[in-house]
Amino acid sequence: VHSQSWAMRQVMEQTVRVAETAMTVLVLGETGTGKGILAQTIHETSTRRKRPFIQVNCGALPAGLVESELFGHEKGAFTGAASRQLGRFELADGGTLFLDEIGDLPLESQRVLLHILEENALTRVGGQQPVSVDVRVIAATNRDLRQAIQEGTFREDLFYRLSVFTLELPPLRQRQEDIPALAAHFAERYAQHLRRPVPTLAEGVVAHLQGYAWPGNVRELEHVIQRAVLLCKGGIMRVEDLSPPSIGDGELSSAKRRTGDEDQATTLAEDVDEKQQLVEALQATHWRIYGVHGAAALLGMHPEKLRYRMQKYGLRRPKK
Repeated sequence: VHSQSWAMRQVMEQTVRVAETAMTVLVLGETGTGKGILAQTIHETSTRRKRPFIQVNCGALPAGLVESELFGHEKGAFTGAASRQLGRFELADGGTLFLDEIGDLPLESQRVLLHILEENALTRVGGQQPVSVDVRVIAATNRDLRQAIQEGTFREDLFYRLSVFTLELPPLRQRQEDIPALAAHFAERYAQHLRRPVPTLAEGVVAHLQGYAWPGNVRELEHVIQRAVLLCKGGIMRVEDLSPPSIGDGELSSAKRRTGDEDQATTLAEDVDEKQQLVEALQATHWRIYGVHGAAALLGMHPEKLRYRMQKYGLRRPKK
């Protein structure tokens, strides 16, 4: 999506310039601003685009196996190491390694990472011989690394090595002029995904979206539009189909909001309508209930409530 925001255009200009080099890049920005997409853009516009792009979430690496996962291990290096395993660095050889949530990397692993960046070589866990690697590293974080340095949880020398070139993504609330184009883009994408006509945005929808602070940034906007595409009727997306936390109570569409008890009798037509919404949300998420990409998040309801509704309507994941 072509940005109307001056701050975002500056970031994209800098991205094009740094992509042509082999420089290490540090991408900063709040959760949901698109740091992973920016890292992929750098890779795809670089001379390394035909080589691997390997993404690692440093916060999700299993404790005690961080170095094995990143740098690989030799057979017998530790209990359970039945064979040699290449780490993410070697898998990315010739390409790009994207280290997301770099602020969550343990200090000992930070030391090893710094050594690899300086020497362009690594030693696998349990190994003796250095292995040379040609990897472009892009790191990203939503943390304040300078504060982490002061707290002693991040190495200052590694920070300076990673931040040779820094890109800072602005939060969505600082680029409100991009909201109309982003909303239209996501509406088109999810309409195709759900095999529905691309909805028209009713009057007031854009102003409504621009009046919200978007703590979850572009990712939150994407989820809101995805859900609105599912809920809107007659090919028109209305304000009541939108439900960021400040708008509505996050319970299906406004037409579904009940007064009184949860088990209050509803008409048969409403039940059929709700069942159809549940089925479409489950199909769109490949019958995943939990997590940010699950049907419960898409519908804006608690996962256990979704499970209850699925039982009520006899909905089960189809067998393959």
